[in-house]
Amino acid sequence: MIVTDWIHAIAGLFILVSLALGVEVSPFFHSSYWLFFTAFVGLNLFQFGFSKFCPIALILKRLGVPENRQG
Repeated sequence: MIVTDWIHAIAGLFILVSLALGVEVSPFFHSSYWLFFTAFVGLNLFQFGFSKFCPIALILKRLGVPENRQG
């Protein structure tokens, strides 16, 4: 997997977890303030689409995740 694949996977996981914790009908409901985290992740994905900058991408690159597919 490359950096953008990991970004989408991590963002999707964060969104699903924060929705599970923030929506009142969920059996995992904790607080509706978790929906702010959902919005934060969505805004980061939106700005990544325009600027190609994402904080998690910097971390993934330092961990050695490739930026493009080889072969």
